[in-house]
Amino acid sequence: MQIKIFNISIPDGEEMNEEMNVFLRSKRVLSVEQQVVQSATGAYWCFCIRYVEGTTSARQKTDYKETLDGATFLRFSRMREIRKSLSFKEGIPAYAIFTDEELSELAKIEELTLASMKSVKGVGEKKIEKYGMHFISKPE
Repeated sequence: MQIKIFNISIPDGEEMNEEMNVFLRSKRVLSVEQQVVQSATGAYWCFCIRYVEGTTSARQKTDYKETLDGATFLRFSRMREIRKSLSFKEGIPAYAIFTDEELSELAKIEELTLASMKSVKGVGEKKIEKYGMHFISKPE
């Protein structure tokens, strides 16, 4: 963890304010403390920024319509609807049931069974026990 201090004059601090904003966008900020300071030369904002090197990188979104074939994407879409319904009923985020990545891997399994669900990374016994039967294809 590193610390950077910015002192920004209250009446004329636009340039320093922009410098601080550029700095904030380029770092992974852990915390910011701020305080107004009075001195003989005037008033200014003092910002203490705790950070680590590197920017915050948003995870790249996957377009599953492009990465999955037609039939697999259709299964994936149905599974997302099931997940959305379960999520709403339980009042939990959808990703807590299965992530999109887990659902895409499940959709790739031609004949989905409780046993075959175990082969997907991130899908453990508890998830299978709690949600597995909702995603198993039922004979029509």
